[in-house]
Amino acid sequence: METLTAPWRPPLLWRAAQALARAVVALLARLEVTGDVPEHLRGGPLILAANHISPFDPIVLGAACRTRGVAPRFMATGGLFRTPVLGTLMRHAGHLRVDRGTAAVHRALDDAAAAVAAGSVVLVYPEGRIGLDPGMWPERGKTGTARLALACGAPIIPVAQWGSHEVLPYRAPKGLLRGLARSVLRRPVIRVRFGDPIDLYDLAHGTPGAARQGTDRIIDAITDTLVPLRPDEPERPRHVDPGRPVDTSRAHRRRPGG
Repeated sequence: METLTAPWRPPLLWRAAQALARAVVALLARLEVTGDVPEHLRGGPLILAANHISPFDPIVLGAACRTRGVAPRFMATGGLFRTPVLGTLMRHAGHLRVDRGTAAVHRALDDAAAAVAAGSVVLVYPEGRIGLDPGMWPERGKTGTARLALACGAPIIPVAQWGSHEVLPYRAPKGLLRGLARSVLRRPVIRVRFGDPIDLYDLAHGTPGAARQGTDRIIDAITDTLVPLRPDEPERPRHVDPGRPVDTSRAHRRRPGG
């Protein structure tokens, strides 16, 4: 007789952490969340694909997802999991480890596929790093997110965020206290928008070029979702972090209106 596996459910620890994230964001900034996640997808299986602009992003997205009744499992760098206390908490909360630059990085995709198959919502940063585009538009993505979606057949929703770069500097913890103090006083607006599901159904898993085509569509969708969040900053951001390097080698071919 076949044994049915119970779908994954977010532990109480992660739900509590999302509530704490909401309180932290409220202390430091004004959070505006637009768009939505369809009710039938909030419990998974689902992939959320977000742009990455600041070390503060995970806290912002944890808070924003809470407002939409979603408790995603983050794909996060292995360095966080090696931190004594934080790493233990992240494992217990169900987040997924990505050891970039090692042979084990491929295991992360298998772990994510298993998580989605178990009914999880998985949140991924397709760029694979905090973006270094001078205009802070999404960079050319890594193909892992598209390969995950094509392998699982799970829907993808783009998530765009803007404003978290005004809270924490790129080189945090360097400059951390100054950034937090400035945010408490100025309370910048942080905007998060959940976009429309991305259509990859015409792409077949394993077909040559499918992962690259899917990745470009994902980055295009995140870019389009980001446009209304920064209408008065179409080219360059007003807030410039002097510690943030610039790298144009991974510039994405599309820009708003492209």
